[in-house]
Amino acid sequence: MAPRRPAELYRAPFPLYTVRLHPRRPLAITAGGGGAAKTGIRNGVHFLQLEQIGGQLSASLLHCHDTETRATMTMALAGDVIAAGQDNSCHILRFSLQEPEAPGAAGKDGSGDKGPRRRRGGSGGGAQGGAQGRAREVRVESLQRVRTDFSPDALQKAVRFSADGALLATGGADGFLRLWEFPSMKKTLEFRAHDGEIEDIALGPDNKQVVTAGRDFQCCVWQQDQLVTGLRWHENLPGIPDKAYRYQACRFGAVEGSAGALRLYTVQVPHKRERRPPPCYLTKWDGKSFLPLLTRPCGSEVVSCLSISDSGTFLGLGTVTGSVAIHIAFSLQRLYYVKEAHGIVVTDVAFVPESRPGRELLGGHEAALLSVAVDSRCKLHLLPSRRSLPVWLLLLLCAGLIVATILLLQLAFPGFL
Repeated sequence: MAPRRPAELYRAPFPLYTVRLHPRRPLAITAGGGGAAKTGIRNGVHFLQLEQIGGQLSASLLHCHDTETRATMTMALAGDVIAAGQDNSCHILRFSLQEPEAPGAAGKDGSGDKGPRRRRGGSGGGAQGGAQGRAREVRVESLQRVRTDFSPDALQKAVRFSADGALLATGGADGFLRLWEFPSMKKTLEFRAHDGEIEDIALGPDNKQVVTAGRDFQCCVWQQDQLVTGLRWHENLPGIPDKAYRYQACRFGAVEGSAGALRLYTVQVPHKRERRPPPCYLTKWDGKSFLPLLTRPCGSEVVSCLSISDSGTFLGLGTVTGSVAIHIAFSLQRLYYVKEAHGIVVTDVAFVPESRPGRELLGGHEAALLSVAVDSRCKLHLLPSRRSLPVWLLLLLCAGLIVATILLLQLAFPGFL
């Protein structure tokens, strides 16, 4: 049975380019805008409170942070700090959530941004949101801005925090990888990683290795500014020319049930579009040796973004034609697919965290994926729990089958036993 059409969780007044979910709070942060063009389309970062209402996950707008003439194209989250990629710069923001002092006090914010908006109906019940049904206030503080790209058509295309939040990596149209100490934002490393744009960055858990994917057909593993290895996903797949595919995305993920183990996942998309489009590919790599473990096709729609669930169980994909899919990380097989869930390119996808607040939001589902697109919509994709029988019940069924078989043989052949 095909999955139901995904629910529209939120609709923004501008194109959406990125979404992140707070690991410890029921909070989604999404951003975008119309850029510097004088079209009347605003630019902003929106904070959404997530909660279960009537057995369904819903989102309500808490706060709109105006980013003036700069649209946020990329975003990384570390605790209550946002690294927002805006044009040629990375803007560091810190936000805080505060309970309103009184029922009529909500909406007063000296920062000049729009205040929080109350939910329509509903008291909030036992949700982590406002006290006695009142929405929390979000205050946003601008810490600093650093320039991260120096090409003629400068644009920061990738930004990533390290697992410990002590390091920030940026990459853009000039092909340079830049590493920054956080929170000082002192630049510690800068070198040309690719001949052309950097599409994506993945930071290893120990901050010793960085993986970059570029439009120059390369995906590279770096230690400081030294090349460790270049990945070759198709070396065991005959018939695929070297420059027929380029790397679109790279992400590290945990290995379910194996503490400390790590996998790298990459997406390869065709370099040229054809009338009969060839398939895109997913590849799983060993996180230490960086040898390919498994490669599978993932459809002929060009993949635009990739996300991995906290446990490393699921991969989420968005496409340039608006479709959304969820794959099992172990086998790379597709579990969920909605064709043209959005009317235009999916710009980002993110899984609901598997922390305690995140599990409360899942409502019995195995996973939930949020997708945003240029159509200004944030949609919710739910993966139902896969029904499985407990081991004791399987053993009991096996024993019953054995007994039934013996009885049938005894009836058919008297004296069999």
